[in-house]
Amino acid sequence: MEKAGKEIIHIEGLKKLYRLGGTQVNALNGVTLSICRNEYVAIMGPSGSGKSTLMNILGCLDTPSGGKYILNGTDVSEMGDNELAQVRNREIGFVFQSFNLLPRYSSLENVALPLIYSGVPRPIREKRAREALISVGLQERMEHRPAELSGGQRQRVAVARALINNPSIILADEPTGNLDTKTSIDIMRLFEQIYKMGNTVIVVTHEEDIALHARRIIRLRDGLVESDTANPHPAMEI
Repeated sequence: MEKAGKEIIHIEGLKKLYRLGGTQVNALNGVTLSICRNEYVAIMGPSGSGKSTLMNILGCLDTPSGGKYILNGTDVSEMGDNELAQVRNREIGFVFQSFNLLPRYSSLENVALPLIYSGVPRPIREKRAREALISVGLQERMEHRPAELSGGQRQRVAVARALINNPSIILADEPTGNLDTKTSIDIMRLFEQIYKMGNTVIVVTHEEDIALHARRIIRLRDGLVESDTANPHPAMEI
């Protein structure tokens, strides 16, 4: 497969074992794959395939039981929680199905949150948060709280927050799962714009129509890569 640029993710022989009572569950059984800068990738698979476990490891929310994970040139396979938290804040912008917005905070405050953890001064935080909200079309909703926004607007706030630190990767977990069809199309159009600006986008989904927006589709089954194919005809090109 033709690669988009420098390798940003490399995982080799990745394994993840869980113990549930006396039972051992092999969530990942030795996954090996690479993702390059400015790729748009969908990760698919049925329930129990390992896609959520893989997403958590890619997002530095969990560590593997075995194998290697190189993220943007750094081996994060055996990092502790504090180191992983620093890598997450620097390298990865998350978009979740449930939005994960703080209900008492305005859109502007929600978007600026990652910059607080990075120690960015307040005037700069607010300026960058405003720019991020404008970039996703929410210039009229900056002072609104999540309860005052539609589902699509809430997801746009989440996307703006994901972009605020200029991360290496945008990692989206079922980003349209709580949205109606029209709003889902709007959000996927936004991801298309983000990809075309040069970002690396990884979408984890069980929905075929959502995966078809990506340029590459990786399918998991039983903790292994079942297929890894280019998508020459994406569902939406702007």
